[in-house]
Amino acid sequence: MARLKKRVKKENAGHSLTDDGHTVRDLEISGCNLDTPKRKNLLEMAVRGFAVDASNEILSVRATADNIAHRKHALIQALLAINDLFYIASFTVRSLFKEDVEAWLRLSEIRFLVNVPFVGKTGYLHNFDFAIPPSGRAPERIMRAVSNPTKDTTESFIFSWLDTREVRPSDSVAIAMLNDQEKAISGAVFDALRQYDIQPVRWSKREANRESLAA
Repeated sequence: MARLKKRVKKENAGHSLTDDGHTVRDLEISGCNLDTPKRKNLLEMAVRGFAVDASNEILSVRATADNIAHRKHALIQALLAINDLFYIASFTVRSLFKEDVEAWLRLSEIRFLVNVPFVGKTGYLHNFDFAIPPSGRAPERIMRAVSNPTKDTTESFIFSWLDTREVRPSDSVAIAMLNDQEKAISGAVFDALRQYDIQPVRWSKREANRESLAA
């Protein structure tokens, strides 16, 4: 609360309460840049209903002497809503990373299909984020955007690939695009993926794989 009081600015018609852009900067430092229309819409959705202005990625409210406590509460609730949206909802984080991968594929002029379902040998349906059709120079490539590369997410991808591989062309290749923006990836993740012929690609090293994916 003390930090918030430091951002209360006196104006002729009352007060302006603002976070001075710290909330969005904290998100960017954590690897969640609001640099796409979808992400900006998420920010607006988070503050909707609190009458908080999010112009220029600075959160602010205007208050008078009579309602300053109420407006301060509204700003705090908006900040909490943003934390809930971007940090607690893991599906949102996954969705945002997948969006990053899709945007890069388009920018790189790599042809691909989105949200491709394959029925595995067991009869289970497995959904892969992207599929790059075969060409005269390269086989079919099946890709999953792994926003949080852990033992569990790695095992999930391995199972999906093993169940799917036998019903796909024999030269099909599986690729795991791994999000390394927020934390280092354990070597065990790479070892496990390679053990089952899944090609791991660090998001930070994606440019090194652009040519092969575009083939």
